[in-house]
Amino acid sequence: MSITPLLDFFKRGEVARDVRLLAAAGAIAPRAHEQLAILILLLDDGDKEIRETARATIDRIPVEALTAFLARSDVSIGIREFFADRGVFPAEIPAITADDALIDGDGEPAPEAIDDQVPATEEERMSLLQQLAKMGFTERLRAAVKGSREMRAVLIRDPNKMIAAAVLSSPKLTDQEVEGFAKMATINEEILRVIASNRAWTKNYAVVVGLTRNPKTPIGLSLNMMARLNDRDVQALSMDRNISESVRAAARRKVVFGQSR
Repeated sequence: MSITPLLDFFKRGEVARDVRLLAAAGAIAPRAHEQLAILILLLDDGDKEIRETARATIDRIPVEALTAFLARSDVSIGIREFFADRGVFPAEIPAITADDALIDGDGEPAPEAIDDQVPATEEERMSLLQQLAKMGFTERLRAAVKGSREMRAVLIRDPNKMIAAAVLSSPKLTDQEVEGFAKMATINEEILRVIASNRAWTKNYAVVVGLTRNPKTPIGLSLNMMARLNDRDVQALSMDRNISESVRAAARRKVVFGQSR
C-alpha cells in the first residue's frame, strides 16, 4: 500500500508536537488505514507523552471493529503483523465500509462542518471564508479532514501543504471533488503529485485529463499520462496554450504520428 497524504508528513518528521499529540489521541481522523499507520508510527515518537497517548488510543479501539477491519484485503501486511503480535487477528468477515476511521478522539466535528451542503449565497460563502481565516492550524487541519465539501474546496488551496494534503485524506472526499482538484491551477504541485500517484483516482479518465491539462502538473507526470488520452483529447492538448510548450509539442508529435499511420 502506498504512503498516504498525511502519513507522508509524519514519516518525514515535518509535523509539530501539538499536531502529533492530536493524532496520537485520534482527534485527527482520516481513513482507517492512515489512522492506524500514523498511530503505529507515533509509538516510536521521541516524545514520551505522544508515545503513551498513541498506545492508549490503540488500546481503546474496539476489538470487533479492529478484527473486521484487519480482514479487509487492502490492509497492509505490516499492520496485520503489528496487531498479530498483540494477539489481534483478522475476523472471518471483513469490514464493509472502507473509509471509516476506527476511532475519533474527541467525537466532535470541525466547527460548523457537519453539513456538506454548498453555501447557497455569496454571503454564506464569505461567512465560511471568514470562519476559516480565523481558524488556527490545528482547527484547519481538522476541518480539512472532517469538514464540509465547501471547506475542502477552500482548504485544498491552503498555503500549508499539510492542510491541503489532509483534504485528500478526508473520508468524505468524493471522486467528483478529486476531478475538480486535478483541474485546479491554484493548488500546490505536490498535491497534484499525490493525486497522480493514487491508482484509484487515476482510474478515473476525467482525473487523468484534468492532470494532463493542468499547467501546474509537473511536466514528467503530464507526459506520462498523455499516453492514456484518446485522440480527441491529445488533439485538444496540442493546441492548449495554457500548458507547457514541452507538453504541447509532445502532443503535436503524437497527433502527427497518429495521422501518418
